[in-house]
Amino acid sequence: MIARLTGTFEDFGPDWAVIDVGGVGYLVHCSAKTLDTLGARGEVVTVHTELQVSENDMRLIGFASAGEREWFRLLTGIQGVGSKMALAVLSALSTEELQRAIAGGDAAMVARAQGVGPKLAGRIVNELKDKAGALPVGMGVGGAAALAVGSASRDAVSALQNLGFKPVVASGAVASAVEELGEDAGLDALVRVALRKAAG
Repeated sequence: MIARLTGTFEDFGPDWAVIDVGGVGYLVHCSAKTLDTLGARGEVVTVHTELQVSENDMRLIGFASAGEREWFRLLTGIQGVGSKMALAVLSALSTEELQRAIAGGDAAMVARAQGVGPKLAGRIVNELKDKAGALPVGMGVGGAAALAVGSASRDAVSALQNLGFKPVVASGAVASAVEELGEDAGLDALVRVALRKAAG
């Protein structure tokens, strides 16, 4: 699985970007908010990615942060929410706004996303409230991330905070995950184990 790309930002459209990595141009589908973070053509950029494979399609989805990718995974886990719909939600709302909408049961805010009707917005709020929305919005990583070692750990702490875990809970869960997996563990594994520990 391709978890991250670093390369030259070559081209973009309404919902995609082309990133050149060693002479290979990767077409990456992105939310509008991720596209806004990429800067100008010719710059070196890094995106977190999710590879989606179906019977007749294979697409790479790109995200500005690991936290945005975690929200994408939560959204696409809901019946009726595919990758395009999830990206529409993440284009309309930042991860912080989405978390606040779910915590407050504000389906109307989620329904601001293009193509998301009131019924689906209500389902998104109801299904994600127990997973992420019932917890307070995390405040910046700050000193909490200092407890973790390495950039993957910092990204994992950030991902958990973007999902609504308090800084102290996020950093503690990631620290436990590092102990279990070792300091060389990848971001995806750290986030998965840390989420289990934080939720437990």
